[in-house]
Amino acid sequence: MAKTALALKVCLAMLAFAANSILCRLALKGGHIDPFSFSSLRLLSGALVLLPFLFLHTRTSLSVWRPLSGFYLMVYAVLFSVAYIHLDTGAGALLLFGAVQFAMVMYGLFKGESLSVLRASGLMLALAGIAILLLPGAKAPPIFSAVLMIVAGLAWAAYSITGRKTQNAGASTAANFIMAVPMALILSVLSIKEGHYDAAGISLSLLSGAVASAGAYVLWYTLLPSLASITASTLQLSVPCLAMLGGVVFLGESLTSRMVFSALAVLVGIVMVTQEKKPTV
Repeated sequence: MAKTALALKVCLAMLAFAANSILCRLALKGGHIDPFSFSSLRLLSGALVLLPFLFLHTRTSLSVWRPLSGFYLMVYAVLFSVAYIHLDTGAGALLLFGAVQFAMVMYGLFKGESLSVLRASGLMLALAGIAILLLPGAKAPPIFSAVLMIVAGLAWAAYSITGRKTQNAGASTAANFIMAVPMALILSVLSIKEGHYDAAGISLSLLSGAVASAGAYVLWYTLLPSLASITASTLQLSVPCLAMLGGVVFLGESLTSRMVFSALAVLVGIVMVTQEKKPTV
């Protein structure tokens, strides 16, 4: 029963992560809002939804204020949005979680996590599935946007790693969002000349922050203590596949045999990595 509940929570978190890519791409592709305003509204709406968690856990409120975590969250959210101006949904998610994978695996190995033959094979298979998506014939992403998304992925990896230390997922996530908001707002003010938005852009931003970010990040912080870094990072490799499927449904992108094959490779690799009965932390 516990394993079933854990699997369900992981699936919900991954679906929400993919939804963020789709919502951001919908907002920016249609020119409904600029990336800085999108990021600010996303973080602000998330902070408002999560605010009650701070009042529910007043005894631990001081320990959850980690400025560095708030900074990582802001860097991820802003660069994620800016990069998506010129990236397709799947390509952006691929670059983001490819960077997350690399950073968290390196961290896990540095901290002494085991990498058995089964886990190593699963990891390589999942990475191969991701690499298939960038083989010749796929639209090459713009270098500048690609670099921004990779840096966003490194920031998300750092945010996830620091999240393993938290003992109160709800309050910690709320504090992180609250600290990230003013930093994002400053960037919005600095770029106010390029700022623009309409009702659709605002709605997509709020939906991304209040639903796909706030709830999902609390859930993710809850899951992290139960997952080894290598396992957590590999699970996130399912997000590009989900994002690509979302692009097909919501953005009219085509579904190719290569996408199907790469998705299968990633999912099989994830199963192999998560077969480890007792990860070493």
